[in-house]
Amino acid sequence: MKSFAEIDIEQKGTYLKLLSAVSKLSGLFSDKAVPFINYRVAENIFCRSFEAGNLSRSDTAFDANYNSVGIGLKTFVCNGNSSYEKVAEFNSLARILKDFKGKELALKLGEFRNDRINLANRIYDIENSLYHIVARREKELLLYETDYNIIDVANIHSVKENKAGLQFEDGNNLYSFNYSKSTLFRKFIIPQSAFHLPIDIIEDPYSLLLELFEENKDLKKAKDKLIKGENYVVLPLYSIRKKEKFIFERSGLNQWYANGRKRDFGEIYIPIPAELHRKYPDFFPKRDQDFNLQIPTGEIFSAKVCQENSKALMTNPNKALSDWLLRRVLQLKEGELATIEKLDKLGFDSVIILRDGNGNFKIDIMKTDSYAEFNNELG
Repeated sequence: MKSFAEIDIEQKGTYLKLLSAVSKLSGLFSDKAVPFINYRVAENIFCRSFEAGNLSRSDTAFDANYNSVGIGLKTFVCNGNSSYEKVAEFNSLARILKDFKGKELALKLGEFRNDRINLANRIYDIENSLYHIVARREKELLLYETDYNIIDVANIHSVKENKAGLQFEDGNNLYSFNYSKSTLFRKFIIPQSAFHLPIDIIEDPYSLLLELFEENKDLKKAKDKLIKGENYVVLPLYSIRKKEKFIFERSGLNQWYANGRKRDFGEIYIPIPAELHRKYPDFFPKRDQDFNLQIPTGEIFSAKVCQENSKALMTNPNKALSDWLLRRVLQLKEGELATIEKLDKLGFDSVIILRDGNGNFKIDIMKTDSYAEFNNELG
């Protein structure tokens, strides 16, 4: 496909204009001649300009979905022709990774990295993928696309170790793993064909902002920002026992394995903590009241809050939720229990529930510890 710089120019779009405008305001944040662009700003500009789905909230392998092409967006300072940049964090797997060394560690990193790429492919119906890079140098941006390959585990070679970390190659790219941060980096090389966007940082951005808001007193206020308990909540897919996460063997995601009557393999629910109901009693509809719940692919389920104390989020039929979460996302076979180890491997343990003004809901996965962060802010 054509580069996004070329697409933007042909469509007389706003991508390059917005990147340039934000870069010119770099004096707000830095006194250097290298343009400053926060990575979230770069992601939002890309998604707005190309009408791509913004996936950054879920923190999966991709930042955007452009017509079923998974996009990894990177912006970084690069004064040479290459730079090592973070591509994955494995904090939740640090206890497992510490038992591996050398090539065995490289193989395990490749396995975990590939699992997370394939997870994002399944969740968002991704067919192809690539990285879009915005490299920043003095007075210019360099834009280009490069591959977003899975790690070729069968071809891992040139493994080198030191006290700080590990390096290895797979025939396509060079990787580096930092032990203390449990972070995997990849070497990105700037090609000669990269698109050059000149940037002149303005001298006094503060005066420009003052003039802007003085002249535009009637600017529209944002109405779509996330407000905790009003248009979104985060739910855990696990419980806590003795300060350790675990998934109940016979309830929640494993409700199908409960004692008593014979149950279908598709019988599951997502737990809703009592503390969330106490803090935000009006977020969900009343118990047993049906509402629409949209998954990331756009499919809409009929859902409801049910069971004692409205502790469960379920779908009707219940199999719809299990087909999506257990079979598609977690890739569990019928009769296979969900475990916290499986969630840790894939890098998520929570889901976000979004509500619009019409009472419709959306669901997506959230990275490991997202509910813990959300819950710590409840009080």
